[in-house]
Amino acid sequence: MIKLITSDIDGTLVPDGYNEINPELFDVILKLRAKGIQFAAASGRQWASIESIFDPVKEKIFYLSDNGAYVGCHGRNLFINTIERETIMDMVKEVRKIEGLDVMVSGPDVVYLETKDQEFLDWLIHGYKFKAQWVEDLTKVESDFIKVSVYRKSDVEENTRMLRTMFKDRLKMTISGDMWMDCMRPGINKGQAVKLLQDSLGIKPEETMAFGDQLNDIEMLQQAYYSFAVGNAREEVKNAASFQTDLNINDGVLKILKLLL
Repeated sequence: MIKLITSDIDGTLVPDGYNEINPELFDVILKLRAKGIQFAAASGRQWASIESIFDPVKEKIFYLSDNGAYVGCHGRNLFINTIERETIMDMVKEVRKIEGLDVMVSGPDVVYLETKDQEFLDWLIHGYKFKAQWVEDLTKVESDFIKVSVYRKSDVEENTRMLRTMFKDRLKMTISGDMWMDCMRPGINKGQAVKLLQDSLGIKPEETMAFGDQLNDIEMLQQAYYSFAVGNAREEVKNAASFQTDLNINDGVLKILKLLL
């Protein structure tokens, strides 16, 4: 019997950066809950962004945000995995040297940026629905940090190779789509967050179903016996998953969940 379903958002439930899910999914989540099946949204997004996109059922799901650095539910964090401040600041200083990259550091509840790209900042606040704060100098921010993200309008994987080499022993780095490289504390990923939730709820991997499309979803898929790649997923993700469903734009995840019901 399935007891836990966990799904990525961008590229899996919606196209990257979109903030509207097929409302039928909310009804399905409630029906699954009535059968004793929990639902967790696992994303590189901030928890506030997840809560916004799942607003009709925000009190009924778990949030595995910031690629697993934050595990919580409506109004309460359960686990927070912080990064050493020196490492965060070293990454900020290195990103500043590379043209075309923006850097964003995430506290548990607020993300901080020093970007000069107002369009990018507006997109985060009004598109992704992040709780974001512009600052003049990120190195002056006093906060605990759970993630540092590097953004580029396209080809972020190619343009962050040097950073990934430089920080490979200090951070867990993963590519999230064509625009984001997310960096967490070593050992932190979506799969680790799913395991925390499984252990807390007494749920086994063979009682878990997971959906994803990008490299940052692979550890999560490995933590679930019923692992699905959506049709538009990267080949590495399709190879890691046990099953495949339709494209995200064709509601591939929703189709499987309706079959489960």
